[in-house]
Amino acid sequence: MTDHQARPTHGGNLAWAAAIAQCTPAELLDFSASINPFGLPPGAIAAIQAAIPQLGAYPDPNYGELRSALALHHNLDPNWILPGNGAAELLTWAARDLAAAAAVVLPVPAFADYWRALRAAGARVLPIAPVEPWVWDWSDWLDQDCQQYGLLLNNPHNPTGQLWDLDTLQPLCDRFGWVVIDEAFMDFLRPEHQPSAIALVSQCPNLIVIRSLTKFYAMPGLRLGYAIAQPDQLRRWQQWRDPWSVNSLAVVAAIACLQDQTFAEQTWNWLATARSELAAGLAARSGLRPFASAANYLLVQTALPSDQLQQHLLRSDRVLIRDCLSFPELGDRFLRVAVRHPAENQRLLQAVAQVTG
Repeated sequence: MTDHQARPTHGGNLAWAAAIAQCTPAELLDFSASINPFGLPPGAIAAIQAAIPQLGAYPDPNYGELRSALALHHNLDPNWILPGNGAAELLTWAARDLAAAAAVVLPVPAFADYWRALRAAGARVLPIAPVEPWVWDWSDWLDQDCQQYGLLLNNPHNPTGQLWDLDTLQPLCDRFGWVVIDEAFMDFLRPEHQPSAIALVSQCPNLIVIRSLTKFYAMPGLRLGYAIAQPDQLRRWQQWRDPWSVNSLAVVAAIACLQDQTFAEQTWNWLATARSELAAGLAARSGLRPFASAANYLLVQTALPSDQLQQHLLRSDRVLIRDCLSFPELGDRFLRVAVRHPAENQRLLQAVAQVTG
């Protein structure tokens, strides 16, 4: 179970970690998956419970109520929104479009699921490495017509937490053919601070924005994401995929979550302080260098091999961190940790101190 081949390529694999820690999954403190530590909002739990009697009926195949709620949330027409079975499903359809390009430009390190989707679609990938941590130089691309190329990136970037502003994204949308921007962690920024490419979709028919509700609203088990693009594009995707890709419980939970402004404010108020305190605590540990982040996670450079540190923390403290072995450009000298509640963050810092000093 502990060899490299058995390692998960995503965070949150509690069964794998529990086998190493010799405990139940519920006994682990999980810093490997960047999920809101406040958990599923109470209104969403109530909505799920109320919807259980409806499970004997199929969901609305057009997801009209959900699309209307998302449209209201973003001030869009519902026809510009397509819900999906998590962002992963939507990335699969995005990769199918991107694969028609001569090649797909992908800033690396990159989320493993991008590679999965692009390879499954037969796309040729051109990885673009940063010129320094964590800055990517787009000047050569902006000096040429790149319509034959696709572009896939995420904002905030995973795993670095870096943020691209609209002044950077707009020229890229103008130069490239298909452009797909994954904004799975954008909700962790207050709306007035979000450089969301949703603002560009109406003027860029080549742009697709993918969002996720599972991170911010802590419901990865329900699988719910959505794409924002021009209606003709979304109708094509709808024709490709299986019907009823989003289940009824995910629909009612999402609608309830979108209405819960108190939960959103609670999250925004918590994150900035908790993130800065965790970063400072990690920086004070020998051999660790956390990088600034706009998201609810921190990328940390480590003098110790990250997989060794991961195994030690599991066995000694039942704390799970994310090694970055699934990001080939990072290797074993980087790890990623989610930001959690202050007491949980302190537990991580104390456990790390036993190893690093």
